[in-house]
Amino acid sequence: MARRGLIGFGEIGRTLAGAVVFSALLATPAIRAAARARNSRQAAAQAEPEKLAVSPEVARAVDQIYAGDPDGAIAAAKTLEKENPQEPVGYLVEAEARWWKLYCKQSEIRYGMVDVWELAKRPDEKPYLDAARKAVELAQSELAKRETAQGHLWAGMGYALEARLYGLRGERMATARNGVAARTQLLRAIELDPQLADADTGLGLYNYYVATLSPIVKLLRFFLGIPGGSKRDGVAQLRTAMERGPLTGVEARFYLARNLRTYDHDYAQALEVAEPLVRRFPDNPVFLLLVGNLQLELGRRAEAEQTLGRIAQLKIPDAACAARSEMLAQELLAAKP
Repeated sequence: MARRGLIGFGEIGRTLAGAVVFSALLATPAIRAAARARNSRQAAAQAEPEKLAVSPEVARAVDQIYAGDPDGAIAAAKTLEKENPQEPVGYLVEAEARWWKLYCKQSEIRYGMVDVWELAKRPDEKPYLDAARKAVELAQSELAKRETAQGHLWAGMGYALEARLYGLRGERMATARNGVAARTQLLRAIELDPQLADADTGLGLYNYYVATLSPIVKLLRFFLGIPGGSKRDGVAQLRTAMERGPLTGVEARFYLARNLRTYDHDYAQALEVAEPLVRRFPDNPVFLLLVGNLQLELGRRAEAEQTLGRIAQLKIPDAACAARSEMLAQELLAAKP
C-alpha cells in the first residue's frame, strides 16, 4: 500500500509513460521549428512584453467554475465569446468549465482516492475539445501578427486542455503532441514575461509528473533526449501559480494537493494546501471530496464526517454531479469506519 499511488495509478500512469516516449519523437522537431520561425521574423515583429489582462467578467466566470456552478460559467463564457469573438480567453473559460462538469460526473474511488482515472469517448466531450481548439486557433492567429507572452499563454493553455482529455482516454500520440506543444508555448511565455505566474501551472505539472515517472521510463527519457523534470521545481512552480495566478491559481492549488496525496502520500501537506479551497468555495463538491478524503487518511473521521456530510446539503445545479458526489461521500466514509 505504501506505493499505491505509483503502481496503482492505472491507465493514467501508463498513458503518461507512453506520452513521454512519444514526446521524444515530437519535441525536438517542434521546438526547432518554433525557433526557426522566431529567428526569421523581421525586427518590426519582435516580441512585446505585456501584462496579463484579466477582465472582471473573466474573473467572475472563473470564480463561478470553482464555486460549483460550471453551467453558469459556461453561459458567461458564451457571452464573452459573442462579445469578443477573436479573443481566446472566453473559449478557455468555457473548456475549463466543461472539464469540471465532466470531472464531477466521472470521478470514482480507486486505491482509496477520489479522482477521474480514465475516460471513454463521450458525446459531451466534443464541446470541450471544440472550445480548447478554438482557443488555440485564435491564439496562433494573434501570435502570427504580434508575439506576446499572453498569446503564448493562451495557446499553451488550449493545448494543455486537449492533452488532459486525451491522457485520460489513453490516446498517447494525441497526449504527447498536445503536451509538447503546451510546454513549448508556456516556456516561451515565461521567457517573454518571467512574472507570468499562470504559465507556472502547466510547467509545474510537467516537472512534477516527469520526476515521478518509473525508472525504466526515466531511462528512456534520458536516452531519447526528453527534457527532465524536478519535483522540487514543480512544487515551487505550482505554489507560485496558486498564490499569484489570476486564472489558474485555484487549479494549481487543487492539483498540487491531489498530487501530494496520490504520488507522495503526504496527506498532512496535501490537506494544508487543499483546505483553503473549501474555505473560499464551500459549495464545490469536488473540493469537499478531496478534503474529506485527506481527513480520513489522517484518521480525522469526525472532521471528515462533517466535511463530507455538507455535500448532501448543497444545491448542486447538475443532477448527475450531485448524485455522484453524494455517492462518493458515502463510499469514502463506509470504507474507513
